[in-house]
Amino acid sequence: MSKTDNTPRLRVAIIGAGPAGLGAAIEFHKLPFVDFRIYEQARELREVGAGISIQRNTWRMLDALGVYDNIDPNTIFSAADGHSVQHRNGRTGELIISHGQHDTPPRHKHARALRTVLQQALLMAVDKSKLRLSSRLVEIFELPDKSLSLRFEDGHTDNVDLLVGADGVRSVVRQFAFPDHRISYTGTTAFRALVDANEILNIPNFPDAVTFWHGPTRWVYTCNLNNGIYEVTARTDLPETSETVSWGQDASLEEFRGLYGEFAPIIDEILSKVKEVKKFPLFAGPRLSRVISHGSIALIGDASHPLSGAFGAGSGFALEDVYVLSQAVKWAVERGLPICDALDLYDKVRSPHYKDMYDILDGFRKSNAMIKDQSSFDDVVQAHIQNKWTEDHHWLYHYDIQEVWIKAYQSEDDRWGSENNTGKDEVYPRL
Repeated sequence: MSKTDNTPRLRVAIIGAGPAGLGAAIEFHKLPFVDFRIYEQARELREVGAGISIQRNTWRMLDALGVYDNIDPNTIFSAADGHSVQHRNGRTGELIISHGQHDTPPRHKHARALRTVLQQALLMAVDKSKLRLSSRLVEIFELPDKSLSLRFEDGHTDNVDLLVGADGVRSVVRQFAFPDHRISYTGTTAFRALVDANEILNIPNFPDAVTFWHGPTRWVYTCNLNNGIYEVTARTDLPETSETVSWGQDASLEEFRGLYGEFAPIIDEILSKVKEVKKFPLFAGPRLSRVISHGSIALIGDASHPLSGAFGAGSGFALEDVYVLSQAVKWAVERGLPICDALDLYDKVRSPHYKDMYDILDGFRKSNAMIKDQSSFDDVVQAHIQNKWTEDHHWLYHYDIQEVWIKAYQSEDDRWGSENNTGKDEVYPRL
């Protein structure tokens, strides 16, 4: 640690300026003993893709970070009847199930927005002087004192006590921390487009809702994003090719529309309104045994759980990581404990949570194997929705990380006090 006015300062580098990295910057800024910098490889901050879900747990985290009011209600879409999502048969258009939100506080109701809406809400609370763009991390070295030396592509270097990997599914930090971990193509490709809302809403009998239109191996998702913009996103199983390597490729409209020939005429009409579409081969990796390494590295967001948007709440999960990590650092420093103890506690809270998420995906894979025995379009769709799209895993969105954190650190305090058989003030000398 560096020292300023005889006060220890924790040197922190945050790699990546997506929701995870920006959230980390907001929370570390609240800790007066932290010197931090955010490094982002892009030359400018911009979001790719289309819409983003702001689930109940995401809203709760925006409250905790103090940026809830940075989102203008006019920039988000929430269904008028209060549903979070609807599921329809893609061949017939029939509504199969509509998930309500009866026990969700009004300020935490599910919403959809352009990804830039969330990014700007977070960015408004970030000290821009701490952000360094065009900074691609290329090397990490562990120094004899267990701190880390970072080298960037432009020659810039930094020495830090804590390295926070917020650099996404293809994380450079994760590659250093877990060199044997690999991500691979999932066999699924997403297509994303933004369309003039009037063109979509003028389609006869079109439901202005948060809607999945399901098929046996693919689906189409439609949702209003307000401000005259409608989102049309689709996922489909596609074989790997030599092009399955990059992010955000231009896709032909003919390829896009041709994938949904079995779907209802209303889907063909929706897809006909798309003027430009990009495709995103989805990559994911196995669960990490831990989300920390070297006693000085913490992974957050997609770097810690490379799931490729499996639950539609990646930003919420990332901000939960941010909250626990910053609170764990504060907890350790207040008790005079080394940063590795903060990371151990962070891992104790988050790793089991991600194990539970991967267990859900294992259940989905087993369901897929069983569904293969179904023959008709309608039977497969019905089985998919019954096995995967029930409310059984909605606990993820109702998960209260603040309550979980309180129980975790109190348990750790009790354990330390019991092991040392003394009062907490003696065990944890304040700085």
